[in-house]
Amino acid sequence: MQKQITVFEIRLKVFLLKDIPLSKMLTAEAYFIDSVLTKDQEWLTYHETNQYKLYCLNGLFPLERDGIYKKEQIYTITIRTVEAELARYFAKELSNHSSNQMKGLIAERRIVPRKMISEIYTLTPVIQKWEQGYWKVQASVEEYERRIFENAIKKYKQFIGNEEIDEEFQLYTGITFLNRKPVPVEYKGIRLLGDKLNLKITDDKQAQELAYFLTGVGIGEINSRGMGFCNYRWL
Repeated sequence: MQKQITVFEIRLKVFLLKDIPLSKMLTAEAYFIDSVLTKDQEWLTYHETNQYKLYCLNGLFPLERDGIYKKEQIYTITIRTVEAELARYFAKELSNHSSNQMKGLIAERRIVPRKMISEIYTLTPVIQKWEQGYWKVQASVEEYERRIFENAIKKYKQFIGNEEIDEEFQLYTGITFLNRKPVPVEYKGIRLLGDKLNLKITDDKQAQELAYFLTGVGIGEINSRGMGFCNYRWL
């Protein structure tokens, strides 16, 4: 029997201890979350293991029009995961945690309801690592889409225990790129280029399952650094 998918969402209010520019925002958030994982041996091992990290996070909210998130202001970070124990740990520990840039205040945990999904769309850029950098330099849209699907299947199979599943299904009927030019993001001191996507999800049972799963883990690569975080619209 396949493992049941449940998407947990943690809404965390944080108090900024420094100004954070938009270009450094996701890095600052990821460091904050990484540093809470290192406080517990079980979650330190999880953090250091070479596997998909099955959680994702959005940027600070509300948005700042001038691109500077302000010291001594309160913002919300949304974190999602399909790992129940990790959701519990985040909800308990992040509200009492501080880094040199932000301090946790209140964490609320909820389950994202399962309903028919009409589309999912990313709020942060989807990243794919290609040898020559940005994918459009070296790959077709079809190759890009194949990687989106293969990456999603690999994460899903890791979570359910590497059971074999039927991969012959159509996840979506249409893909739309929401950006006119590549969206730059900083990662480990380098600049990566990504894309914001909208996927129109089919009503196939496996497609609906995978789309719901992706709302909890993100689309594409390096989701635990804030990449590929997606929202959803129900039918």
